Amino acid sequence: MDALQIQNLVTLVGAVLATAGLGGVAWVVFTEMRLRAVRRTRLAVAGGALDASPRAKGVAVGGQVVGAISRLGQQSAVRDPAKLSVLRAQLMQAGYFNREAPVIFLGVKAAAMVAATAGVVLLVLPMMMKGDGGIAGLLIACGFAVMAMMGPEQVLKGRRKTREREYAEGFPDLLDLLVASVEAGLSLDAAVTRVSDELVRRYPNLTIHLRMLVLELRAGRARKDAWTSFAERLGIEDARMLATMLRQAEEMGTSLGETLSVFSQDMRAKRMLRAEEKALALSAKLTVPLILFIFPCLLGALMLPAGVRLMQIFGDK
Repeated sequence: MDALQIQNLVTLVGAVLATAGLGGVAWVVFTEMRLRAVRRTRLAVAGGALDASPRAKGVAVGGQVVGAISRLGQQSAVRDPAKLSVLRAQLMQAGYFNREAPVIFLGVKAAAMVAATAGVVLLVLPMMMKGDGGIAGLLIACGFAVMAMMGPEQVLKGRRKTREREYAEGFPDLLDLLVASVEAGLSLDAAVTRVSDELVRRYPNLTIHLRMLVLELRAGRARKDAWTSFAERLGIEDARMLATMLRQAEEMGTSLGETLSVFSQDMRAKRMLRAEEKALALSAKLTVPLILFIFPCLLGALMLPAGVRLMQIFGDK
């Protein structure tokens, strides 16, 4: 099989995939238009009057977009409902607490696939129809597919890592304030409320989880269950250790102030060890930039005058 036959085969496969993608986009658009027509009919029958102001129109358009994304996500959720609980926990760790967040996230992934398909159809299909962009079109299609499949996941992962870093940095301060509040005579629930008021400026995302913990405790949930749920929402090991320690202290009847004090000292020691670890790893991390960037510049600055002098000497002779 020569190069021309390979190019024709790639063009044919790309055209078939692009046509299939265009049909899928047309089906999604047709379904959405049909649902909008049914909704308008119901509103007209009910006699509801819609606000014609620009703001109301913008809100209505935004609601329609979110509704369309939610419907796409519901289709994915129905196909694989077992992953919803895991996805919900990941979204809560990333800061999305809405009940519809998993469905919207799945809908965003489906919408990204639709957008990638439309991009392939609009950009790659003309190139393949000309017959001179088979390999380039295939690479562009692969790039769109990778961005559509991995883009939402990477955004969620990055947001989770950012939040977990903030939680890990603020957890020792949280424990210090808890120890000070409990030793001052406050109960654990009142201490959590006080700490959430103190940390709101420095660690606002951590404060959200603390306030959710306070609401769960006020609603009558068991303390060990509330702290376990708090640890699962944060997703860091220190929070899980604290929840386990509080459960054991409650079951064994030990002093809560002494237990929190010992745990706080342990957290401070771990924070110091992490700082020392980063400081010791700094020299190893700087080795590659020194070799690649600084050392060639230094070598050039030292050798360039000698090279120029040698050129002048040999030039005179």
